[in-house]
Amino acid sequence: MIFAFDTYYYGNKAKTVALAFNSWHSSQALEVYSEILEDVDEYIPGEFYKRELPCILSLLKQIEPALIDLIIVDSFVFLDDQEALGLGGHLYNALSGSIPVIGVAKTNFATIDQKKAQVFRGESKLPLYVTAIGIDLSSAAENIRNMHGTFRMPTLLKRLDDFTKDI
Repeated sequence: MIFAFDTYYYGNKAKTVALAFNSWHSSQALEVYSEILEDVDEYIPGEFYKRELPCILSLLKQIEPALIDLIIVDSFVFLDDQEALGLGGHLYNALSGSIPVIGVAKTNFATIDQKKAQVFRGESKLPLYVTAIGIDLSSAAENIRNMHGTFRMPTLLKRLDDFTKDI
């Protein structure tokens, strides 16, 4: 199964949600997992992963590892073309490189050029920025491009964002 993770921060809390689905063309999640953690670390510029990685790893404890074929995160896998790790890369390493990770970001990160793909969906003139580890970048980008929905954000990733903010 494919699992997409996102975290929403409010006050000193973080709500992390994961949607599980079987196909890149799925319009509905098979399962929804969520957890609220208190006393999360403050955001440190350039070290976002230190805030969000513990949230994802905590929620992963609710999921049978054998079910996970791939993970999508709302972030970057790499921060530059020399492969400085972003949240997705740190997650991949925390999982001992056993599960491919795709990062999907709405905002460009200017220090990375070759290790990201721009994915245009629907009629949008704004791309999504895709990075990947454990899976070929072009395959990852094509999978995100083929996700269900006609808008810039695939249906399930939009629902995921909505679920995280529903507190």
